[in-house]
Amino acid sequence: MYRVLIVEDDPMVAMINEQYINRNKQFLVVGKCTDGNSALDFLKHNEVDLIILDVYMPYTDGFETLRQIRQQQLSVDAIMVTAANDREALEEALHLGIVDYLVKPFTFDRFRMALDKFIAQTDALKDFGTLNQKNIDYIIDNSRKKYDEVHPKGIQQKTLDLIMEHLKEHNNTWLTGDDVAEKIGLTSVTVRRYMNYLSETGLVQSEMNYETGGRPCMLYKIAQ
Repeated sequence: MYRVLIVEDDPMVAMINEQYINRNKQFLVVGKCTDGNSALDFLKHNEVDLIILDVYMPYTDGFETLRQIRQQQLSVDAIMVTAANDREALEEALHLGIVDYLVKPFTFDRFRMALDKFIAQTDALKDFGTLNQKNIDYIIDNSRKKYDEVHPKGIQQKTLDLIMEHLKEHNNTWLTGDDVAEKIGLTSVTVRRYMNYLSETGLVQSEMNYETGGRPCMLYKIAQ
């Protein structure tokens, strides 16, 4: 069982994160902290496999907390949770070796994907003691394949991320599938398939537009 520490200063968000984690029997919440300083102290005295780490917190923010974790060589992985969706924040998080980066608000399905990604990466590393280039390549490829299996056949994470990024850029604007396809260079058929999947998972809202003057079409926007 994977031991999880939630580091979040908002009690409501911390509660939701704990509820999401408790849905997966492979994880156990072993603690909750409201700031980076208390999280660092907890990690020094308790065994933790994964932290769910907020960015904006009092005293010590998530980035500084993660920098301290790396400097102190504490063996723990991190999923970062934040309202920050700018490129600089994402680059900083990637440099600090996060497992995943969740932008608030997020759905349970997206949270589950982050946990599944952690499991895939962790399980891939368990199979080998001494590493060489051949099995390192296998670990990386196998981890990627296991994570891809989170989605149905024909749905790739890279394409999902591309579509979601475009929708987030337009936030509350309703877009047609053709609008999205034209802007990001995919076929309308491909976008329609992905939009159906995103609608089913609750990441995207959809509604039928009957005011086209012709054939009705579906409209999409990021879920609020």
